[in-house]
Amino acid sequence: MIASYLTYFVIKPEGRTNYGSLLDPRTYPMPALGTTTLDGKAVVLDDYKGKWIMLQVNDGDCQEPCQTKLYEMRQLRLTQGKDKDRIERVWLVTDNQPVETRLIREYDGTHILRANPNALKAWLPVDNGTTPADHIYMIDPLGNLMMRFPKDADPNKIKKDLNKLMKASRIG
Repeated sequence: MIASYLTYFVIKPEGRTNYGSLLDPRTYPMPALGTTTLDGKAVVLDDYKGKWIMLQVNDGDCQEPCQTKLYEMRQLRLTQGKDKDRIERVWLVTDNQPVETRLIREYDGTHILRANPNALKAWLPVDNGTTPADHIYMIDPLGNLMMRFPKDADPNKIKKDLNKLMKASRIG
């Protein structure tokens, strides 16, 4: 009995089972980002509330790392099977450069929105030596930023985290 008490209350396990960094959702509520569609129509991320949002940030000139994240986000959503409809993919474009039509077609289903880069820098936490464009973020169905995946993240480990989120969550 004493050993179990000590183990439970004193010796706290250091291991964790999630790959992405958990963020305190109270610290990162979704701000007004001034987002618009590519054709200039105002839209807000709150429109996707009720679903999990897999978010990436990059400029309109989406080079190889950006395209890799778009591909991985598409594939990760597909691996969720029946739960895939609970996840929305969003790419926030941080400049006014045109987005290639090829990318729009290839990643059909990804919501491509323009956003204020200054608002994003203030909202999205990063690892030392990285920028928001280096990460994939998860927003919960209540609209809170709750997870950040590392730069050059392993898609298989992200998949395990998504499986856990979908299994543990009854919302979204």
